[in-house]
Amino acid sequence: MRQIENSTILVTGGAGFIGSNLCEHLLKHNNKVVCLDNFATGRPENIQHLYSNSNFTLIEGDIRNISDCHKAAQGVDYILHEAALGSVPRSINDPITTNDVNVSGFLNMLVAARDAKVKRFVYAASSSTYGDSEALPKVEDKIGKPLSPYAITKYVNELYADIFFRTYGLNTIGLRYFNVFGRKQDPNGAYAAVIPKFVMHLMNEESPVINGDGNYSRDFTYIDNVIQMNVLAMLTENPEAINTVYNTAFGDRTTLNDLMASLKKYLSVFNPNIASIQTIYGPNRAGDIPHSLASIDKAKKLLGYNPQFSMQQGLEQAVSWYWENLK
Repeated sequence: MRQIENSTILVTGGAGFIGSNLCEHLLKHNNKVVCLDNFATGRPENIQHLYSNSNFTLIEGDIRNISDCHKAAQGVDYILHEAALGSVPRSINDPITTNDVNVSGFLNMLVAARDAKVKRFVYAASSSTYGDSEALPKVEDKIGKPLSPYAITKYVNELYADIFFRTYGLNTIGLRYFNVFGRKQDPNGAYAAVIPKFVMHLMNEESPVINGDGNYSRDFTYIDNVIQMNVLAMLTENPEAINTVYNTAFGDRTTLNDLMASLKKYLSVFNPNIASIQTIYGPNRAGDIPHSLASIDKAKKLLGYNPQFSMQQGLEQAVSWYWENLK
């Protein structure tokens, strides 16, 4: 895979799950990395080992503050905008803060990127944008109505990015992430993602709770595939590949019941008791879409995307990381 090297890259939300993995990867390839984070959801321990690297700069700041955005964007070649308040349930409980961060903060970063004349602004979009569209697989130019405040904010991001290209000539690429998982994903808190949450329950020999009957399915996407997409989005020189959005996924789907079976299988290598833990089924969650499956044809064609990790390959690696780091 081609790599980006000898560039200065701002990663907003760089102490978060995806952001910290991006920071690590970029530093390994001789880039200078600026991390902007307010540690609302990002974790200092994700990036502490990077502090001693002379090519790493941490700016503790908030994307809702335009001066923090301008400071962070100064002198950078590329921006990878990962900072956001994720979680559909959180957005339902607190739509105002979700909008402030995900829309107003996003707009601040676009303005800062425009003023700093960065080469490209690559941002985390979301599969939630497909909303109530029942078509499978999900294709980029066919979306439905959003089903949550979070989904609305991520769709608005795409609209703003398009306007900033048309109005100011800012090159943007949006990556619609599909259920990303992997090392450094936080298992704690009310809005933890499903895989680390299940893993922690199982490691503690507790029964995990599945929302619904377990037949909802997702296109679970390993973190290294997401890193590949971000790098390709920065590198592409194909005019047709810029100022658009891409599904960022593996292109396969797994039910929550099958996910649970795989987690038990991989974790029982470390603790045989895990294999017999019972699953509890609860009510469906408001705002959840039943099924999610991405077409990745556009990313393959225009960016040369070639995901290296299937869901099972990624899951095996992720489970090992959780066992070593969180047990």
